[in-house]
Amino acid sequence: MQRRSKPMQSTKLAQKFNLPRLLLFVFPTIVMMVFMSLYTSVDGAFVSWLIGEDALAAVNVVYPVMSVVLALSLMFTSGANAIIARMLGEGQPEKARRFFSLVYIVGTLMGIAATAITLLLMDSLLSLLGATETLYSYAREYLTVLCLFAPMLFLQVGTQNFFVTEGKPGVGLLVSALGGITNIVLDYVFIAVFHMGIAGAALATGIGYMIPGLYGVCYFFVSRKGTLWFAKPEFEGGKLLHTCTNGSSELVNNLSVAITTMLFNLTMLRYAGEGGVAAITVILYVQFIQAAIYFGYSQGIAPVISYKYGAGDKQQLRYVVKTSLWFLLGCSVLVIILSVFGADLAVSLFIRPGSPVYALTKRGFLIFSSAYLFMGVNIFLSAMFTAFGNGAVSALLSFLRTLVFLVGTLLLLPLWLGVDGAWIAVPVAEALALVVGVICYRKYRAVYHYGKEKRNE
Repeated sequence: MQRRSKPMQSTKLAQKFNLPRLLLFVFPTIVMMVFMSLYTSVDGAFVSWLIGEDALAAVNVVYPVMSVVLALSLMFTSGANAIIARMLGEGQPEKARRFFSLVYIVGTLMGIAATAITLLLMDSLLSLLGATETLYSYAREYLTVLCLFAPMLFLQVGTQNFFVTEGKPGVGLLVSALGGITNIVLDYVFIAVFHMGIAGAALATGIGYMIPGLYGVCYFFVSRKGTLWFAKPEFEGGKLLHTCTNGSSELVNNLSVAITTMLFNLTMLRYAGEGGVAAITVILYVQFIQAAIYFGYSQGIAPVISYKYGAGDKQQLRYVVKTSLWFLLGCSVLVIILSVFGADLAVSLFIRPGSPVYALTKRGFLIFSSAYLFMGVNIFLSAMFTAFGNGAVSALLSFLRTLVFLVGTLLLLPLWLGVDGAWIAVPVAEALALVVGVICYRKYRAVYHYGKEKRNE
């Protein structure tokens, strides 16, 4: 058996977690994810009210492009974060810092490449995404500005992930909150005061990315009091490859979002016209915010799981996994209740009450909300396997949940049920994914020691 080095005790990941400590540790990441989800949603609200529903639909048409950039960012930072946290748990802080620095450099270069590719292929991308003549000019103007901030999006996601491993999720929360508030204020200023139109909404979002992203870079350059800081990087191709495979579930999940968003748009154009695209845009915006609770918890708890697994602390590992599942089930029930009773308020933030689009959106919102019962556990299970370094199982769960099952239901159910088939596609896909997730959970619990063991340890 391989001998473990002594784990680092200076990091907050080494503490013995009970329920209050666990929730206190992950709470900043949950709030931080909510603020991240607000970037696109706030854009949508301002665009809809100050410019129009066609402009709102155009924002959703180009969303898959930035979703791909986000997918690459999450793949790289989440995959690396699990490796770095495990290194810390194994007592290798210097090695963790060198690899951490390499990840920042390579990821930023990926963001620059994403900007260049988007600008070069702009017209082809808009055609592929289904931008109609009515939506084309809005979509092109919005994407042209927003894609310039692709490197900043990577830096923001890196800040969000690595501050958790640093043991300072509260700092990440504060700078992300500042970015979110700045985005809200600038949306109004650029659109309503300076009359910059949809380009102003994109610029406000980009500046919102910059604030936490650049703060993270400055912090890790200057600080030497925590666990992580920039050190002289050493190129490790094998670890970079492992980072990509380990974070492949996040890549699959967000690439699937891009594909399914495009498919949703095309489906709604077919069955309900451009008003249908505006309706699904509103529902997806609200989903971003509500699902942020699940993503925030899963992202916040992942370094804890990686550290406890790397340190060989089976008792704490079992406690963290079990508590997480119960917590997310409770959150799921609460989110559904809020969705049902808050449907009017949520829809009216984007669409004027009394319009045909409002009625269509509210009906779809109520049907769609049943997906939240399964979504939280599905997201956690995928993140849990990433934390264990099992990118294959994590990617499989994400691939089935967000692509295979969802694409299948989106293609088939509208043929039988029309527009209602599109609304119910996500709940059905999430339920099918939960079945597979439970099977994988039971299969690997003895491998990673997060389930009860028959013999005394």
